Amino acid sequence: MRSADKNRQCGGEAKALGDIARAKGMSQVARDVGLSRESLYKALSGERSPAFETILKVMGALGLKLHAEAIQLNS
Repeated sequence: MRSADKNRQCGGEAKALGDIARAKGMSQVARDVGLSRESLYKALSGERSPAFETILKVMGALGLKLHAEAIQLNS
């Protein structure tokens, strides 16, 4: 998942995490994150903007990590 466009919503990234979570088992991921399965489905539907904390918890439950990299600005 790459997103360098600061104006873009993260619905697509949340949906991608939802796809991965469904493959792993949404019930188990929901337990690991501490949310109900239904709440997690809604958060990762791509139609909402989940809290950054939720994204980080889901990534952790899936064994993923967030990587930030500085970009060169054309100033």
